[in-house]
Amino acid sequence: MARNSKSRKPLPRKPGWRDVSDEFWAKVEPLLPKDVRSPKGGRPPTPHRTIFNGILYVLRTGCQWKMLPREYGSGSTAHEHFQKWTSVRVFSKLWRLCLLEYDRLKGIDWKWQSLDSVTVSAPVKGGMKRAKTRPIEVSSERNATSSSMAKGSPWESNSRGPMPTTRLGFERLWIR
Repeated sequence: MARNSKSRKPLPRKPGWRDVSDEFWAKVEPLLPKDVRSPKGGRPPTPHRTIFNGILYVLRTGCQWKMLPREYGSGSTAHEHFQKWTSVRVFSKLWRLCLLEYDRLKGIDWKWQSLDSVTVSAPVKGGMKRAKTRPIEVSSERNATSSSMAKGSPWESNSRGPMPTTRLGFERLWIR
């Protein structure tokens, strides 16, 4: 008998190391935009704290959004909120807030800094000049890719040699 979604009960929730602390949540919550409910009604929104914990779970573990444990709500809802919060720069504001807090507590030596390569954007395609590739010359020598098939081969009828190419690969168009 196949299990349906109603028979799947979520595991008992135990708050623990995966959740943000109350103290940290008090700093995060004011940065989050308020949800706008549809006048038509609908499902009650998932609490922002649950979604935030789910987003951190995905970022920490690298799992797919659809594989997010049920205790964090729907993976698509978490991804939708992640996209929305990223577009309004919630995470960059939170990063600055955390840097200021760390500077206040421990002090940051601002003369010496390092960036992770993930935070530096990659060059745009075409942004770097590449060396030109030499054109490939047509060779009359036999090799493994241009030799005809042995007599009696089941593929003999298909062994017509190289297919005609356009200017994408070779300068000349040829048929054997």
